[in-house]
Amino acid sequence: MSWHDVALAPGVVAAPSPCESSRFGIKVDRVSVSATSAATLDDVLDALHASTADVVILRYPADRMRWFAALTELDRIAIIADNLVGWRLVTGKGRRPPPPPRGLEIVDTVTAGAMDAMVADAFRDYSNHYLANPLFDSELALAGYQEWARREIRSGVVALRNTGYNEDGPTMLGFLTYGDASGVAEFALGGMISGAQGAGLYAHLLGGMEGRAEARGLGGVVCTTQSSNVRVQRRWADYGFEPVLSIFTVHLLRRGLLGTGKEEDE
Repeated sequence: MSWHDVALAPGVVAAPSPCESSRFGIKVDRVSVSATSAATLDDVLDALHASTADVVILRYPADRMRWFAALTELDRIAIIADNLVGWRLVTGKGRRPPPPPRGLEIVDTVTAGAMDAMVADAFRDYSNHYLANPLFDSELALAGYQEWARREIRSGVVALRNTGYNEDGPTMLGFLTYGDASGVAEFALGGMISGAQGAGLYAHLLGGMEGRAEARGLGGVVCTTQSSNVRVQRRWADYGFEPVLSIFTVHLLRRGLLGTGKEEDE
């Protein structure tokens, strides 16, 4: 879901999710209310009642605490899936590191195969919202992140490449995908492969991202992640990003899909 949907959209954004529907074999819709939206609970309930999907993935501002109780009264099973947090950096204010160490370089192209390999490694144990829902297979969710990353390459990518490649080490060590979003650069996906984590290299990707945002005349860089992903948020804070929004994610399942019968008694 885009930065516009969770941060800027004035009303309720509701639409089918054909990629997720095809991947998981059940009909999925997405409904969102941005952090700046004046949409009411009644507006959200209208959108939910209009959906015929097996699963509705709903995102709304975390400060609207009373909404979840109303969601439990619907003819659906409500699952708390995650708390999404958004961060922003004003372009030019980042704490950029010196150039990468000898043998490493920032590049602007990544092949689909290399991207698949990096995502498979970096996101293998990622605590994403799909894991809260027993209807969503974790391996299919990982494949979804790979598909998403391949799409994002078309907008823009910065990656860290090992120029001293040999048989004992990988060529591509990490990546950030990005695109323009309402006057800022939004990076949607990013990570370091497991063998390159903890070495201070991620800051070079952030520096490359900020430099490209400046070159495009964009006023900032924005990003989101699950609140449980503390390690990457520390890196963002160290670099100069500041937290700007908090969004709940709730999965609303059509009753009977879990197949246990227990939900019918709730």
